[in-house]
Amino acid sequence: MGTYGVSVFTAERTLTRREFEIRSPRENQVLIKVDCCAICTMEQRVYLGVMKYYPFAGGHELSGTVVETGDKVTQLKAGDKVAARLLTNCGECYYCRNGNENQCVISFKASTHEGLNGPGGLAEYMLLDSRSLFKMSDNVNMAHAALAEPLACCVHSIGNGRIDLGNDVVVIGVGIMGAFHIQLAKLRGARVIACEVDPDRLAVAKMAGADILVNSKEENAIEKVRECTEGRGADVVFCTTALTKLASEAVEMAGKLGRVVLYSSFHPKNPIDLDVDKIHYSERILTGSVNPNIRDFHVATRLISSGLVNPTGLISEIVPFDQLTHAFERAVDPKTYRIIVKM
Repeated sequence: MGTYGVSVFTAERTLTRREFEIRSPRENQVLIKVDCCAICTMEQRVYLGVMKYYPFAGGHELSGTVVETGDKVTQLKAGDKVAARLLTNCGECYYCRNGNENQCVISFKASTHEGLNGPGGLAEYMLLDSRSLFKMSDNVNMAHAALAEPLACCVHSIGNGRIDLGNDVVVIGVGIMGAFHIQLAKLRGARVIACEVDPDRLAVAKMAGADILVNSKEENAIEKVRECTEGRGADVVFCTTALTKLASEAVEMAGKLGRVVLYSSFHPKNPIDLDVDKIHYSERILTGSVNPNIRDFHVATRLISSGLVNPTGLISEIVPFDQLTHAFERAVDPKTYRIIVKM
């Protein structure tokens, strides 16, 4: 059937193309032609040498078109547009059996292309199990479909925040994940306060639907949140930045019975001071959020397919596969949102 190319990280800021044979799917397998793959923060860290996973086949936010299916596949056919969930889970461990497959003991241990470690979405073709693929609408924008995975992560986070109608919700940081949190919180019927230091990102927050914009560089964000909530503090606070100082501020922004969700991973992993009595007396809940489970991914694909969530303003550039180094140099620029690689 010919060969296809896969991009592999082999050293810091070094990408090498490897060729593999295109194989026909068997049983529950599906061969897809990758259309778009977004560059996530994780791939950026491997590219910069912060995470030294070499050799590594990166790319886990992707969309594609079904080329061929195995004889046991019943829900997909050639020509279907799909998004891929590449987070691995065993289905047998304690967490999987309790419906928390996003916490599976083998999460992140993927090997999509034979002999290579990594999810492998930066490739021209992929052979995947049908369970990993979610059908999108026929008219979906494929660059948007590639963002089902990051949106699914935010769907999971929003679920952990337990937003009720009319809640006051704070989103700290308006990168792509913060912007998705704003859109989702509005769908839940919340009033959203967005906190950012970058005026351009505050403009994105407004576009995403934020009701109140707080420039944290120019005013005290904790005091502003209390002012906007008649002194109570927020019902839910999502910290979507990697700075532990802001995690500490997130706890202070929450009011009695408030839920604080630490969405981002933190680099470096510095500790924060925590007034445990304040947590005790106010009954605040402090939790994290990591990875989407299967239901979250399903919800995300429906939100994008139906147009209820629109990622248009969160795509900074679409770059051809043969200009991958340029794509990564653009992606690591903190001013950009998602860079999409077009196969």
